[in-house]
Amino acid sequence: MTDARLRRGRGSLAVSFFVQGVTFALLVTRIPAIQDRYGISDGLLPAFLAAVPILAGVASVVTEKVVARVGPAVVLRWAQPFVLLALLAVGMGDALWQAALALGLFGLAVGALDASMNMLGVSLQREYGRSIMLGFHASYSFGGIAGASLAWVGAHWHLSLFVSYLPVVAVLLPVAFVGSRWYVAGGAGPVAEEAGESKGSGVAFKLLLPLCLVMSFAYIGDSTVSNWSAKYLQDVLGSSEELATVPYNAYMVTTLLGRAVGDFGVRRFGAGTVVRAGAVLAALGFACVAVAPGAWAGIAGFTVLGLGLSVIVPQTFAAAGRLFPGASDAAVARLNVFNYVGFLVGSPLVGALGDAWSYRGAMLVPMVLVLVTVVYATSFGSREARYGGGHERPRTVDVG
Repeated sequence: MTDARLRRGRGSLAVSFFVQGVTFALLVTRIPAIQDRYGISDGLLPAFLAAVPILAGVASVVTEKVVARVGPAVVLRWAQPFVLLALLAVGMGDALWQAALALGLFGLAVGALDASMNMLGVSLQREYGRSIMLGFHASYSFGGIAGASLAWVGAHWHLSLFVSYLPVVAVLLPVAFVGSRWYVAGGAGPVAEEAGESKGSGVAFKLLLPLCLVMSFAYIGDSTVSNWSAKYLQDVLGSSEELATVPYNAYMVTTLLGRAVGDFGVRRFGAGTVVRAGAVLAALGFACVAVAPGAWAGIAGFTVLGLGLSVIVPQTFAAAGRLFPGASDAAVARLNVFNYVGFLVGSPLVGALGDAWSYRGAMLVPMVLVLVTVVYATSFGSREARYGGGHERPRTVDVG
């Protein structure tokens, strides 16, 4: 594969991560507005939030089978526009069943998108022979910042969800579709070869299990921020609806910073060391949120939290690719399910603890779970994990 094609593939995939960051942020930062629009009660809200990751997990399992036939690039090319249209549908309805349908379609499309997007990232990283996965997830974080900022504008000007979402979808839909032309995949090359290898190669769940647990714990933390930060700031710390959109934005800013420099840290210190440091920082952030006396202190806690969690998920996907170099598509698809397990557990868990006990106390649970990641950091490898590209030494050709 030529260096130019790798660079184009890397750029187009980064655009895809960016678009998904914008889309997801526009959904999660407007959860209070969605709840008000459809009249979803506090008791029913966790069920709605749980349905999305359940359906996404199902779609991720199905995606493993589909990519063995058509490749991850084809799945991603069609899943991303579908996610954008599902977001628009969330802002269009006014009946409870319409919200359920739109969020259900969103969950199914996101499952296929997340799995295929990370499959392509792992394949490209192997071709580069060095850590680049954090860069893709940095692009997602940048998109999250843009999406959260647009959500703030919508809340500030009291725009309806549909009016907020329509111009964003109108711009991003053609960008995503045109950019998909340069995904590195197809009838020849490493992605297609990998898909063929996946058919005949096994993924031992016993070996994958530590990474699955790490993924779950990380997304319990992430889902706490995504689904509850706005509500936490409004209901617990007494902020305005406008200010309640800020924590997720601050979280995404530090997530972007952590991922922007994270690949250099992995190359220098190894993936295990970087993941351990991230887990400790994330736990500190949750502790700050739990004891915050006011809105700005809470925002500071979410800011630290983003810096810590930023490195864990990309390195978990990369570690799965190294662990099963001949079946990385299958490994990524199965690991991606635990992304949604984390969301499925995290959102209802925090909501239930918040209602039964207190939302401050609920923040201590993800704090403890993310600290457990330190125990499993050895699963990310030692010095060889710096390169992030299978079991080979890095290539001498620099592809940019």
